[in-house]
Amino acid sequence: MSDDEHGSAMEQVLFYHEQTKHHFHKTARSLGYMDWANQPDPFRFYTGCPLIRLPLMANDPVAEHGALFLHGISPPRPLTLENIAGMIELSMGLSAWKVTPGSTWSLRMNPSSGNLHPTESYWILPAGEGCVGGVYHYSPFLHALETRAEFPDSVNKVWYDHFGTSGFMVALSSIFWREAWKYGERAFRYCHHDVGHALAALRFAANLMGWRVHLLHGISDRNLGRMLGFNRTDWVAGEEDEADLLCWVCPAIEQPNLSVLPCEFIEIFDRITHQGRPEKLSRERHPWPIIDTVAAACRKNRSEVNEGVGAEFSPAIVPGSTWSAAQLIRRRRSAVAFDRGRSRMSRKHFYGCLQACLPRPNQAPFDVGLGESQVHLFVFVHQVDDLQPGLYVLVRNPQHFNELRENTHPHFLWSRVEKDLPLYLLEPGDWQVDAKLVSCNQEIAGDGAFSLGMVACFRDSLEVAPHRYKHLFWEAGMVGQVLYLQAEAYGLRGTGIGCFFDDPMHDICGFRDNKYQDVYHFTVGYPIEDGRLSMKPPYYHLQNVQAVE
Repeated sequence: MSDDEHGSAMEQVLFYHEQTKHHFHKTARSLGYMDWANQPDPFRFYTGCPLIRLPLMANDPVAEHGALFLHGISPPRPLTLENIAGMIELSMGLSAWKVTPGSTWSLRMNPSSGNLHPTESYWILPAGEGCVGGVYHYSPFLHALETRAEFPDSVNKVWYDHFGTSGFMVALSSIFWREAWKYGERAFRYCHHDVGHALAALRFAANLMGWRVHLLHGISDRNLGRMLGFNRTDWVAGEEDEADLLCWVCPAIEQPNLSVLPCEFIEIFDRITHQGRPEKLSRERHPWPIIDTVAAACRKNRSEVNEGVGAEFSPAIVPGSTWSAAQLIRRRRSAVAFDRGRSRMSRKHFYGCLQACLPRPNQAPFDVGLGESQVHLFVFVHQVDDLQPGLYVLVRNPQHFNELRENTHPHFLWSRVEKDLPLYLLEPGDWQVDAKLVSCNQEIAGDGAFSLGMVACFRDSLEVAPHRYKHLFWEAGMVGQVLYLQAEAYGLRGTGIGCFFDDPMHDICGFRDNKYQDVYHFTVGYPIEDGRLSMKPPYYHLQNVQAVE
């Protein structure tokens, strides 16, 4: 990308971000009503693709809560289709169905804004037990792989020659329309929150299999689309998949070669036949041109080298849970309301939530290679034992400390709370009203134990490369998935909040320009359950589906 192209792309990203801010006097553009007649199907199906039915796990991995995070606790399992199916189930599969009179909808292991699930996963597998090597789309509804392409036998050798280890790939993509149907122009942000949720979900599930997930920067978005056959897919206009990222998965004890993928590797995918036609998701679609523009500006047009986690924090073991690691993954839900009287949290568990959000080498999920941390947590502490209510900040990259202090209000205290945790008290007091106000006046942001805004080092990230705009939301989504699981671990519940008033949150922090920007909110408390709802098992429907087939 030339300097002129870089500048133009950066300006388009900056324009999009400003255009899609919510303000007290106006919100980002959307339809303003729920167009139920055109609600997108939450499941992608390809017509004309042979199916590989995946087995459901007979038994979950025997691993305690801490095994989600710590590298190497679970011994590596063989790279068989059965074990890969287990990783898929614990990351991208269904977790339950909710039922009310006249309505049924599914929940998944990976969280999603509005439960709309714009994120699709594609699994690029070598030939092995129970599987022909090829490119597969995962169908969560069917818990099956749809065969989009099959490989010649020579591919296995090419893979091993490059990576130096046995493994497989998983790619994530986004269908913008699924989010734009409800959220309009702001949908691009939410899609990439969900990519981050899914990336963390993949990493946690891999950890329980004794595997590790490595984000591959050595491929452009265009070439990733070629690998997945997107350039040869007969898409319904407005319902296309946008290629987001590619990962390499291998036993945790092995060190793969993560350099730029060679051209001859990419060209293999041009020589194979991709099959299947995506089924229509909606009868009609409302166009949002600004999303297409920012998506084009954010495409990575060149390969990059893999990066580490940047500044490294010392290893930490978070307080344990009565639930196993897999149980926590399966139990994860998004709260819709909190019981304020029961949302108090112990200081130990609050610190456990924040410790798990810090990037550390060889500790999931932030060891995937996204790069140096850019997201910091401005925390409204409401009800935490032995910790005074107030506004705090968790500095997730110590190299930003001085800059953060210089760019926030001069009256902030910046008083460190704990020696082994980079948490600082900025201003004591009752912030419940403010927390609700900046989260679009949602009660849930003030009624829990704590809530927070994720503030990213913004302009500097874009100046490195405009496509890193997406990375800020991925990182925030990964933090969100950590908080979801940690809340469940300690008997509470979390929920991500994509609706917030951007600049009023900046005013609370003292930011005066776009050097730092708010990208995501989150809240944790004790959930109020809806007694009208009942639950069904995640794959209760498969018996009926298979009977029809």
